[in-house]
Amino acid sequence: MKIWNYGSINIDHVYRVPHLVQPGETLASTGYGRVLGGKGANQSIALARAGAVVTHIGRYHAGDLELLNPLFEAGVAGTGLQAVAQPGGHAMIQVDDRAENAIVLFPGANHSFSAGELPGLLAQTGVGDWLLLQNECSVTGPMIEAAFARGLQIAFNPAPMTGAVRELPLDKLSLLFVNQVEVLQLLGAGADQPPDPAWLASALRDWLPDTEVIVTLGAQGASRYYRGGVNQARAYPVPAVDTTGAGDTFTGFYLAARLAGQAPEACLRRACMAAALCVQRAGASASIPAAAEVDAFAASLLAGA
Repeated sequence: MKIWNYGSINIDHVYRVPHLVQPGETLASTGYGRVLGGKGANQSIALARAGAVVTHIGRYHAGDLELLNPLFEAGVAGTGLQAVAQPGGHAMIQVDDRAENAIVLFPGANHSFSAGELPGLLAQTGVGDWLLLQNECSVTGPMIEAAFARGLQIAFNPAPMTGAVRELPLDKLSLLFVNQVEVLQLLGAGADQPPDPAWLASALRDWLPDTEVIVTLGAQGASRYYRGGVNQARAYPVPAVDTTGAGDTFTGFYLAARLAGQAPEACLRRACMAAALCVQRAGASASIPAAAEVDAFAASLLAGA
């Protein structure tokens, strides 16, 4: 079974700062790095490092090829990549001393896809394959429709969240990854407190009865909702250095475990462990752990139990 990721490719400009810059403030950074990023690229790397076979479908500026090396080194197949002359996607990222971040995103070539190109992009996919996508490339809705028509199973991480996401054909998804704020936005509920699991299970069963919904809860772990049932996993307390890429790491490791046939609780635990390793390192793609590291972390937790 193959995984295809229709995902963004960004070049991240990362600035270490004592605190996130305030309106009207000029702030000197204490560090700078220029690295591969984008939720799509990060999730492809996470999938590959988790042991899945993944092909990335995306576009990048021709002059940025060298910065794509982390994709290839992780084992991501690049047959779906296209170099273009227009500016590529990039992000300006601040990371402060508390490991919080703020991001300004320019989509660039990620928004250059048109609906008419989708059949060609999916030409090598087969019935039963998986398509993963985020909300950083253009024609997201038509891509969901095209993938569903080809018999693909679809996993969607709708970030960045916009009002238009609610209008997408979400009923065609097999998997939906959201955080606790995003799931309440999609359900039209207030976000002033964490959602009650029983209420959320009922609401998601009524809205998306055939979709497995994964809700990440930060320091509280993660939950899986499917047909009224709930599975939960706790987070692992670790000293956080940089939270950038933790959600992408979780998504990649959960999906890889899911496709490997692991039980829902095991998928949640493995994804939470991978995210815990990720936040202890600086950077996005560079902080994503390998499967062997997650195995070692799991063994250490078992030994300390």
